[in-house]
Formats: sequence, C-alpha cells, structure tokens
Amino acid sequence: MSSFENLRIVDNFYQTSLFFPMPTVIISTLCDDGSTNLGPYSLVQPYYVAGKDYYAMLLSCRNSSNTAQNILKNGKCTLNFIDDKPATFKEAVKLSWPGDKPEDKMPKCNFKLEKSLLEEETGEARPMVLTDAIEAIECTWVRELDGADRDQPGELNGYEPPYHDFNGITSKFGAHFILKIDKILMKKKYADAIINGVKAKDFPALPVDYGYRDSKNFWFHRKTRMRAELLQVRQASLESVRYAADRADDTVKFTDEALMTILGVPRVFLSVVLKGCVAWAKENNVTLVTAEHMQIINDKRAKEKAKK
Repeated sequence: MSSFENLRIVDNFYQTSLFFPMPTVIISTLCDDGSTNLGPYSLVQPYYVAGKDYYAMLLSCRNSSNTAQNILKNGKCTLNFIDDKPATFKEAVKLSWPGDKPEDKMPKCNFKLEKSLLEEETGEARPMVLTDAIEAIECTWVRELDGADRDQPGELNGYEPPYHDFNGITSKFGAHFILKIDKILMKKKYADAIINGVKAKDFPALPVDYGYRDSKNFWFHRKTRMRAELLQVRQASLESVRYAADRADDTVKFTDEALMTILGVPRVFLSVVLKGCVAWAKENNVTLVTAEHMQIINDKRAKEKAKK
C-alpha cells in the first residue's frame, strides 16, 4: 500500500497541488511612454544553459499581464532578484494584483530604480534596473522561435488559437517567453565571491516562495545558513584521459603532467575542456601542451570570468 495520497491535478497545480519552491524576481519592462513597469514573478528558470550561440531564461506568465504585453511590444525585460527582507517581499506583493495598470501602481512603488547598464553602453531604450537588487539579468525576447514573431499585443481578454508550443502565446490566457541573456549584473560583494571562491557566508539572502496558495497570503521563507556537502571526486585514470586527448586534435598533443591537471574533470565535460586547450595551443603556436601551459590556460579562464 502506498504511503502517499493522490492529489487532483488542477489549474496552477504548482501552487494548489504541490509545495513547490520557487524564486522571487521583480521583472521590469518598458511601457509605451518609456517608463518602467514592475511585476513580481516566480515561474522563471534557466532555459538554454550550454551548447548554443547564446544563453536564455524562460518566463511563464499570464498573456494579459503588463509584463507580457510589454514584452510582446518591444521584447525587452530585466529579471531583478530581490533580498529576503520582509519589507522587500511586502513591496513585491503590492505589485502583484492582476489588472493594476502601471500608471496606477508605479507611483505607489517604493523600489528605487536606476538606468540600465546596457542602455548606458548602447543608447538603446531599456527598462530600468532595481537599485537594491542583489543581481539582475537583462534580457531580450527571442521572438522568432516557434513562429512567435507574429504574436501581437492588445488581447487582454484571452487569445484565440492557434497557439505556439513553447514560445509566445501558448494558450488562451498563457504565454511563455524565451529570453536571451544580454547581461548579468551583480553587486560587487557577490560578484567577488563567485570569482574568488564562494563560502557559506557569501551566499546572498534570496527568498524562496510557495505561491498564492490559500487565496489570502503569499508564503515565503528567508535564507538560513547554507550547508556545504562535499562533491564525490571521481578522478579518471591517466590512461582514459590520454585516450581522449590523443583524439582531440591531430597536431596538438599533451604531456602526462598536463593531463594530470584535469583528471578530476567529469567525463561529460572532458571533450569541451580539451577542445578549449587545443584552441589556446593553436592560437599560441604550441604543439605540445605542458603543465605550465595548463596553468596559463586556467589563469586566462579566471581572468575572462572576472571580466564578465
């Protein structure tokens, strides 16, 4: 006999049929008059994370929301990650009532905003960024995917079919937006931690929410102390790494000492690491990669990461 109860699957199942932990972000979008609208969202997640020409996030939302309508119009948004202070979360909830127009809710909003870094660099109009955000992702909607470039704003009482499968208007009242990541912005304290090595004390206090569960409250919890669990290091044998390295390129080869520096790389990532080393070697006219060369490559990667 099962130890579980069988819950009925209904609309908004992630709230009504599950305890589903989610992030809390404030999405800023650009209105027709050039002002910025803010809306809180939780159905946001990474989408394209590797192996493509760009990285992307996925947003699921009501297609009649101010956020969705603005993205349909100009394709620009910023995902602002807020802290977990009760006052901050209270401010986010104030912005969440469906149907509130930007001109009605924004004058009452206490979040501070600043000019987009991307707008400063390019001059292109972009939604503003939350000054007090811990981190922010400036995005552009990839409207050409799934034929979504034909979708138009203006239908506030529901869209008629046909619907797309994964991008644009996906149901009568729903929308999904694949958002190309243009920039990742982060306050210096946390950026330094990522670059220099993260300890438990370095993790930002980000809220986790469980959605609008009981028709009365939004429920969230604050960050507690982070707990680290050591990874199970599984070193490959030198012979197996040598086998992959000898097939990585016809001209660039590796010493045993060089390959010993990457024995801890998981097998699924080994080919990518070796290709990166081969590319560096060819750029620098190196045909035999040594351990010293591997240190140079690692230092170069660290510097590139620091610049991002």
